[in-house]
Amino acid sequence: MESNRCAEASSGVGYPSAGHQPHRAALILARGGSKGIPLKNIKNLAGVPLIAWVLRAALDSEVVDSVWVSTDHDEIERVAKVWGAKVHRRSPEVSKDSSSSLETIQEFIRLRPEVDIVCHIQATSPCLHPHHIKEALQMITEQGYDYVFSVVRRHQFHWEEVDKTEDRNPTAFNIDVARRPRRQDWSGELYENGSFYFSTRKTWENGLKQMGKVAYYEMLPEYSVDIDVDIDWPVAEQRVLRYGYFGREENAAVKLFLCKVSGCLTNGRIYMSVSGEDLVAFNARDVAGIKMLQKEDIEVVIMSSMNEPLSKALLKKVALRAGCELWFREQLNELEVKRLMKEKKLRWDEVAFMGSEPEDREILSQVGLNGVPRDSPVADLIAAKYTCQRPAGNGAVREFAEYMLMLKKKSLLDVHQDRIDRANF
Repeated sequence: MESNRCAEASSGVGYPSAGHQPHRAALILARGGSKGIPLKNIKNLAGVPLIAWVLRAALDSEVVDSVWVSTDHDEIERVAKVWGAKVHRRSPEVSKDSSSSLETIQEFIRLRPEVDIVCHIQATSPCLHPHHIKEALQMITEQGYDYVFSVVRRHQFHWEEVDKTEDRNPTAFNIDVARRPRRQDWSGELYENGSFYFSTRKTWENGLKQMGKVAYYEMLPEYSVDIDVDIDWPVAEQRVLRYGYFGREENAAVKLFLCKVSGCLTNGRIYMSVSGEDLVAFNARDVAGIKMLQKEDIEVVIMSSMNEPLSKALLKKVALRAGCELWFREQLNELEVKRLMKEKKLRWDEVAFMGSEPEDREILSQVGLNGVPRDSPVADLIAAKYTCQRPAGNGAVREFAEYMLMLKKKSLLDVHQDRIDRANF
C-alpha cells in the first residue's frame, strides 16, 4: 500500500454537492507534436504503446466513469480508441507548442458539462497502477480534498546555482556540509513526479488560483518513471517490465501456446525448387523460443488451415522441426479453438495465442494473453497485450515466448522483496 501523507491548504471549493454522485473522468493529454521523441505517446515501450500503459491502469481502476485522450493527431486517436479510450479532439488553439496543460483541460471540461472531477494522468508515467488512481481519487471523493497530486521521495542534496562570472561559493539549500547525513538517517524530500494531478471541476475552471484543500499522494520510487528524451527509453523499458501494470494477464497461468504458422512462425514467403517442390524458411531463434516454453511445461501447438498457402505435408515437416504438435483444420476460428480447449480441459485465461491476420481477431480477443508480430496486418486493429519488435519469421515467436516467461516469473515474485525504498536501499 502506498503512503499518502497529506499537505493541506485552505477550505475546499468546488466539490459536488451532497447526494450528487460525481462523474469522474480520467484524462490523458497526448499532443502529436512532441519535440523530444516524435509521437512518443504511441511509441512501443516493452511491446505496448506508451500511452496504453496508463490507459490500461485507468480502465482497470474501476473508479473512473470515463477515460479520455485529448489529442490533435489521427494516429494517436486511432491507438487510443483501440485501447478502449474515448477521444476528445482538441482545437488548434490548445494544440500549439506554447499551449499549457491547464488550457487543454479547461477546454475539455467546457465541452463536457457532466464531468465533476478530472483525473489528469500523464502518458509518460508507464508504471502507474490502478491502486494509485483509486487511492488518490478517494482522497477527493471520501476525504474532501479538492486537488491531489503525485510526489516521490528523493534523497538528493540541493545546491544553489551560481553564475560562473560570480566569485563566490554556492550555498547548500538542504544540507549541512559538515554534518552530511547517511541516507537511512534522513527522511529525504518530496518532489512532484508528474504522474497525475486530480482535481474538482471548479478548481480547474478557476485556473488553479483557488486551490481549496490540497494534498499530495506519495508514490514509491519504483513506480516513479517519467520519459522526456530518448535516453530515458531503455531505462523506462527495464523499469516497466519489472514494476509496470500488465493488466488482467499479469497473473495469467499460461498452459498452452497456440501459434499461427504463416505470418507468425514464417514470414509468408514460399520458395519453389527447380523440381517444383515448395520450400519455407523459419528462424532457429523461434524454434529455441518454443523449446524454452516447453521446458517450463507450457504446451506449444502450431496452427494452420486450408485457407493458408502451405501444404499439409510441408506443415508437418515444420512441426517436426519445431518439436511441437500441428493443429490443422479447414478453417481457424473461435469455435474450433473452443473445441481444442475442451479436449485439453483448459480455460481461455490459460491460453496464449499469436496471430497476424484480421480473421484472428476473435481468438486474440478471447485468450488470456495475446501477441502479434510487428508487421502483422492485425497489429493496427486490436489492443494486443504484446506487439513484437521483430517481424514474423525473424524472431517474433522467440520474443513473445520470452515475454510469456517474464510474466510467469513476475507472477511468482514477491514484489515486496524487490521494493526500492529508504528502508531497503
